[in-house]
Amino acid sequence: MSVTLLAGSATASVALATETPAAAPAATVAPTAPVENLIVGYKSSATEASSNTAAADDATAKGKKAGKKTKFDRRLGTGAALVNLGGATAPADAANVMAQFRADPDVAYVEPDTRAYAMAVTPNDTEYAKQWDLFESTAGMNVPGAWDTTTGSGVTVAVIDTGYVAHSDVAPNIVSGYDFISTSSEARDGNGRDSNPADEGDWNATDGECGVGSKASTSSWHGTHVAGTIAAATNNSKGVAGIAYGAKIQPVRVLGKCGGATSDIVDAITWASGGSVAGVPANATPAKVINMSLGGSGTCGTSYQNAINAAVARGTTVVVAAGNSNANASGFSPASCNNVINVASTNRAGERSYYSNFGTIIDIAAPGGETRRATDTPGTVTTPENAILSTLNAGTTTPGAESYKPYQGTSMAAPHVAGLAALLKSAKSSLTPAQIEAAIKANARPLPGTCTGGCGAGLADAAATVAAVTSTTPPTGGFENTTDVAIGDNTTVESPITVSGVTGNAPATLKVGVNIVHSYIGDLKVDLVAPDGTVYTVHNRSGGSTDNINQVYTVNASSEVANGTWKLRVNDNAGGDTGKIDSWNLTF
Repeated sequence: MSVTLLAGSATASVALATETPAAAPAATVAPTAPVENLIVGYKSSATEASSNTAAADDATAKGKKAGKKTKFDRRLGTGAALVNLGGATAPADAANVMAQFRADPDVAYVEPDTRAYAMAVTPNDTEYAKQWDLFESTAGMNVPGAWDTTTGSGVTVAVIDTGYVAHSDVAPNIVSGYDFISTSSEARDGNGRDSNPADEGDWNATDGECGVGSKASTSSWHGTHVAGTIAAATNNSKGVAGIAYGAKIQPVRVLGKCGGATSDIVDAITWASGGSVAGVPANATPAKVINMSLGGSGTCGTSYQNAINAAVARGTTVVVAAGNSNANASGFSPASCNNVINVASTNRAGERSYYSNFGTIIDIAAPGGETRRATDTPGTVTTPENAILSTLNAGTTTPGAESYKPYQGTSMAAPHVAGLAALLKSAKSSLTPAQIEAAIKANARPLPGTCTGGCGAGLADAAATVAAVTSTTPPTGGFENTTDVAIGDNTTVESPITVSGVTGNAPATLKVGVNIVHSYIGDLKVDLVAPDGTVYTVHNRSGGSTDNINQVYTVNASSEVANGTWKLRVNDNAGGDTGKIDSWNLTF
């Protein structure tokens, strides 16, 4: 089977909040977002200014008057009291508590305990303004909002592709890779497999050279374009910005003249994820994310599936392109394999790109661009500004000068998601491939345009997904149980949450946040049990030997009355590994 590529032709400053007496009354500070704590400054003459007991009694009394269970938390270094509101509190309710403090003549000021954030600036890369796919509100992937939290540092992404042609805008993030092309004529480097993943060019001199219907073509330098999207050096005053610019790129060469062989790609997947391949030195820097912007016709074979399953079991997230045939992705491989994140392409308007494959097998969509409209003459480039700009080379056959060029394709969409996976793994290293996939899907936003045939969970959103996996507080409108429940071998345990005050039925997008500490999550079956006893399975013995579940699941519970007692039921199906339900929450 031959496989081809799938493409067409922050400096941060920190804002520090300081607490000093203000000339204006503290009453002018009103909450505009949910509040967990208040900062209360007592006048020096007040007993509460020096006595924690008095401050605690005062907090309880004022909360009671406002209908809230408030309590004294601790004394700040300035002498002010931190008052806990008992969880995320709506602005209006927090304002009621603040009013009780403001009415007390012994209180100098009261204000919400707001949050400060690192203030990321726009990258100074000279072509950044053309990277609509990163930042435009309509159909961009909302990447800059994630950079305040993570840039992908500590994560290696393997780009299994045509290899890498030297480019100064990617070079700082390149680590040693490998050339897995076993046939010297296809490799064009005079030998078979070796430790040099340099892209020697995938050009074809004549029509028909690579099979019936194939056309003569120049070299694509495809792997370098993909690598730049994922991790081009950023804030270096040149070129483009990478999505996970703190990550490292491991070029793994499998595509040469006339594509690449499944056998070579399978070995590349194995090696890149830290597995052993006969005759090939061990990978010194195994990748936690693999990007495969390649594919061919036919459903997923056993060789592909076995290699992917093993890579995922090692903790590597595998991202693949859906394909560019405007057809159901179920007929293409490796897009149709299990345990991958299958990515469709969207254009600048947020619609499915005219060429992108589709179907129920798609997991997520991401910007892949369009260098021409579907009605334009094939082969023309009429809207280059609407494609994905990245690093390239000007050589037509062998390498020439480094350059930048816009490409379109699901090949361009997949590295957006691979970059996001690297951001997530860097932000929270305990995340498993299954958790990364689920988080990306759960936090996608609806496509602003249309997608005939199915584009998965929607448009990937980097900022929303990173925020979700790093959040330690249930969202507004949430209910939580933080009581530990031990999970023994071959036992079934439950943790309840009683919901009240919610009108009508639960939503079709009920969010179920699950935090389970366990050393072998492949033993576990996790169910959400509705108040009427209906069972919704959210995790069913997947993940193998990986540990811990820390994931937000989306459940269609629209047929269930919201109020009542919901339960998280966990069934351990094997011996040798135990754990606990650490916490879980429901967000309506």
